[in-house]
Amino acid sequence: MTDVISSGIGMTSARTRARMVERLRSAGIVDAAVLTAMEAVSRHLFVDEAIASRAYEDSALPIGWGQTISAPYTVARMVELLKKGKKLGKVLEVGTGCGYQAAILARVAKEVYSVERIGQLLDRTRARLWPLKIRNLRLKHTDGTLGLPEAAPYDGIIVAAAATTIPEALLQQLAPGGRLVIPVGTHEQQLVVVEHGETGFVETIIEPARFVPLLEDTA
Repeated sequence: MTDVISSGIGMTSARTRARMVERLRSAGIVDAAVLTAMEAVSRHLFVDEAIASRAYEDSALPIGWGQTISAPYTVARMVELLKKGKKLGKVLEVGTGCGYQAAILARVAKEVYSVERIGQLLDRTRARLWPLKIRNLRLKHTDGTLGLPEAAPYDGIIVAAAATTIPEALLQQLAPGGRLVIPVGTHEQQLVVVEHGETGFVETIIEPARFVPLLEDTA
C-alpha cells in the first residue's frame, strides 16, 4: 500500500506529524502500529485547504454537511481500543466522513469496509482517496445503522457517530471475539466497547465522548 505521506512544509510537514504523534504518546496512546499510522497519514489532505493549517491541532474540524473530522486523539484512541494490541483482519467503519480514519484503519487492518450515509460527502471523499491508492479499503453509500451484512462478520466495527442505543445489526455482524467501538448517548455521550464473548456481548464504558449523532437512512 502506498504511504499517505506528503513532504509538505510548515503545518503540513513530516515534523509537524511527528510532534502530533508525540502529543498522542504523551496523552496515553501506546499501540506502536496506531502511532505509526497516525504519523504516516497526512491529516491535512482530508480537510479543506482553508483550514489545512489547523489539521494537526487536537480538535475536530468541519468537513461540510454538518459533519466533522474527529480530533487526532479521538481517532487514535478508538483505533487502539479496536485493536487491543492484536492484528485486525476485517473491519467495518460506520461513518466514512472525509476518509481520514478509514485511511488510518487501512494501515492497521487487512481489510476495511467503510459506509457513509451522505452521498455527496462520500463522492468528495472517493475523489480525495483515489490518488492515495489504498488497496484494502472499500467504500459504500448506505445506512450505517444497518452495517454492511454482505461483508460480515467483522473482527472489529468502529462507529464515528453517537448512537442513542447500540444498533442490533452491528452486534449481529460482529464476529466471535470481535470488538465494537461506539459512542453512545445524546447530551451525555460515552465511548463504549462491546466485546463478543463466548456467552454474549459485554459492554464497557471507556470515557466521555462528543460526536455528531448517528442517523438512519441515506441522504
